[in-house]
Amino acid sequence: MTIVDIPGSKSITARGLFLAAAAPGTTVLSRPLRSDDSEGFAEGLLKLGYQVTRSDEEWTIEGRPEGPAVDSADVFCRDGATTARFLPALAAAGHGTFRFDASEQMRARPLGPLTDALLELGVDLTFEGSPGHHPLAVRAAGIRGGALTLDAGLSSQFLTALLLVGPLTAEGLRITVTDLVSVPYVEITIAMMRRFGVEVVRDGDTFVVPPTPYRACRYEIEPDASTSSYFFAAAALTGRSVTIPGLGAGALQGDLQFVEVLRQMGADVEVGSDAVTVTGTGGLRGVTVNMRDISDTVPTLAAIAPFADGPMRIEDVYNTRIKECDRLAACEENLRAMGVAVETGRDWIEIQPGAPTGTLVKCRRDHRIAMAFSVTGLRTAGITLDDPGCVKKTFPGFHDALATLRASWGL
Repeated sequence: MTIVDIPGSKSITARGLFLAAAAPGTTVLSRPLRSDDSEGFAEGLLKLGYQVTRSDEEWTIEGRPEGPAVDSADVFCRDGATTARFLPALAAAGHGTFRFDASEQMRARPLGPLTDALLELGVDLTFEGSPGHHPLAVRAAGIRGGALTLDAGLSSQFLTALLLVGPLTAEGLRITVTDLVSVPYVEITIAMMRRFGVEVVRDGDTFVVPPTPYRACRYEIEPDASTSSYFFAAAALTGRSVTIPGLGAGALQGDLQFVEVLRQMGADVEVGSDAVTVTGTGGLRGVTVNMRDISDTVPTLAAIAPFADGPMRIEDVYNTRIKECDRLAACEENLRAMGVAVETGRDWIEIQPGAPTGTLVKCRRDHRIAMAFSVTGLRTAGITLDDPGCVKKTFPGFHDALATLRASWGL
């Protein structure tokens, strides 16, 4: 059994930063993720005038429920989707003029459902380029609140941004959702809001957020379940065993359900109270699986799929096409380059068993493509990445961690 320490959750760190900024008083985030995305979020808060103090193990934030401490700011959101989607909503609850821009990669990703909702709530928001995309400017004068309808079929982050800002509005929010992907991420948001003193009520497709003030707290961030998927997959693929402490039966992150997919494929899985262990059994079964709720782990599964004894079909994952890249297309392209038979449709991919050959993986600047196909390299010689550094988005130390694991296993 090999123990692997995984950095803090990206999703929980981002939500924690927003909640800490919105809660009056001092919040301490313990074991936050140190990566390009989370550092970008923290830098965005600093630009908006919030006090953020960072050390390796703790980040301390002084909250301001009245909004940014400056009356104007230019915020560059880098590649971070949570930064690019959450911070304009936070700024809108304050007063001043705030401009947001992002990388070319993030500029291409949609904002429309969220910005449409903010406009419906009376926020003065204008686009400087393509409508529904960065760059944009928010001339904030607080948010009254009220009822609205939201399409969250492309990203659950649109709903999360509105849920998080709801307590900062004058009247609260009543959000009716017409479609919703990645439900577990919304459940993370609601659970964290509860920890910060606000109870969201869900009635079917409607979420009711009261204008109740947040409460500052000390919050310990659990390891990232999406990042853990690569190491769990590595164990299942190689017949070894990996234990990740800090995750367990009570974990907030839905992506931990990836281990249940590995269980279906034949791996031994043990989910304890404060650790998860996956042990490979020497073979993998091909399965059909709906991954709508855990779509960030689609590349992980695709990367080990050729080693199964039958076809692997992943369904209901259209939203993976509008992530950092079109992940279904990226998986298809790279698997074909390895000599693996694969087909894709609008929201599915089917991968046939095969013997992958070495190739240069085209990462498309996507950390998840790079990390997933690095796992393929544990059983395929000659796998190299055209952009290994893109893992800095969520796990700068990934390659060292995987190399250490490989060495400990004698691979």
